[in-house]
Amino acid sequence: MDVHSISTHCTRTEFVGTAVLDTIGLVISGIDDTLLKEMNIGTKYRCLGLLSSRTGAAGQITAVDDAVKATNTEVLSIELPRDTKGWGGHGNYIIIGGNDISDVRHAIELSLSLTNKYAGEVYISQSGHLEFAFSASAGPALSKAFHAESGQAFGFMAGSPAAIGLVMADTAMKASSVHIISYMTPDRGTSHSNEVILALSGDASAVKEAVLQARQVGLELLISMGSYPEIPGEPYL
Repeated sequence: MDVHSISTHCTRTEFVGTAVLDTIGLVISGIDDTLLKEMNIGTKYRCLGLLSSRTGAAGQITAVDDAVKATNTEVLSIELPRDTKGWGGHGNYIIIGGNDISDVRHAIELSLSLTNKYAGEVYISQSGHLEFAFSASAGPALSKAFHAESGQAFGFMAGSPAAIGLVMADTAMKASSVHIISYMTPDRGTSHSNEVILALSGDASAVKEAVLQARQVGLELLISMGSYPEIPGEPYL
């Protein structure tokens, strides 16, 4: 088969679109019943939306969190595959469900658009990467992925190599009055990624300040390793 005969402009009904960080959005209007039972996501919905990427986790999860809150859909599954295209972190594989395929498609469209925004807090260099996220009101996706408290402020930071992540986490905890809702390391809660990940909750201004302080020290340490990071979007914090 000549693969060059296939257009890069996909017209399949399952295809919704793509976003930065090698992110693709797809829908399935009626998943096979036998396959659905094997997926271990319940059998409530046969209309599924899929958001999957090679790079990034918190950005896409935050995007899905906002999208699900704005549509009649539900987060069914969030997995963090060991990826980042061979680097030190994760990609993601997120499944949402709904009764109406138009609702599911709209949620994936929103997720792709918001991924382009939230990718502004991903910093990738030859030496490692950093990722940050903030939400003033966490929803179901952030709750499922990081045990965020629904309706409460949420802050996230990940640093690779892992040692940078730990210094960032320590800086964040000392920066303002926040509490830990999730702490992950290469052998604890990750797919053995070379990261330390911290998720925080508390007063919105305190959480945001903790993330900003962590970002500052993380960037200084990452750049000290010899190269400036690329940013796939515009920083938004």
